[in-house]
Amino acid sequence: MAKETKISMAIIRRLPRYHRYLGELLNSGVTRISSQELSKKMGVTASQIRQDLNSFGGFGQQGYGYNVKDLYDAITKILGLEKTYNSIIVGAGNLGQAIANYTGFQSWGFKLKALFDVNPKLIGLKIRDVEILDVDLLEDFVSKNPIDIAILTIPKERAQEIVDRLVAKGVKAFWNFSAVDVNVPDDVIVESVHLSDSLFTISYRLNEDELFKKIKEK
Repeated sequence: MAKETKISMAIIRRLPRYHRYLGELLNSGVTRISSQELSKKMGVTASQIRQDLNSFGGFGQQGYGYNVKDLYDAITKILGLEKTYNSIIVGAGNLGQAIANYTGFQSWGFKLKALFDVNPKLIGLKIRDVEILDVDLLEDFVSKNPIDIAILTIPKERAQEIVDRLVAKGVKAFWNFSAVDVNVPDDVIVESVHLSDSLFTISYRLNEDELFKKIKEK
């Protein structure tokens, strides 16, 4: 069972969107915005925005709206983006390398310390100056280099084993791309990303009109 949160996951999953949109407003020179204006940009009702933000205390003033920079900075802190998180990637195939090459994570304090793989052809190579190590060295590396987040881009058959090994070494958070749900202690966080879910949603939406047309014909 993964670690539970005091705020609903629905609200938490909207916070990065707020942060992204507010960042875009800042870059555009916008200094203040109402919940109604923000709702039009985000496709979330103004009432929902106010409820979400009230979960973390008072923001904004009636008749004035929100100070964009103050709200952006507040959400940055709520998301913990003012801190630094040491991370590793287990699985240095195409997906693992793509994540390692994305510089945006590092700009927000997610520091990649190493990649691990079983493929001898990959071991010793570097992705943006970060070395790919043999997965057999996993425990030794984590013992010497405390890690906050482990990113899993490995076959689902190995996911639980790797998670167990890292939990035993004190890793408390996993970003899991392994297309399988893993079991962890209550104090460990797992964010699983099933890439097929988004693709299947697109597939449904492409066929939605045809589906309901058939339903009406019955």
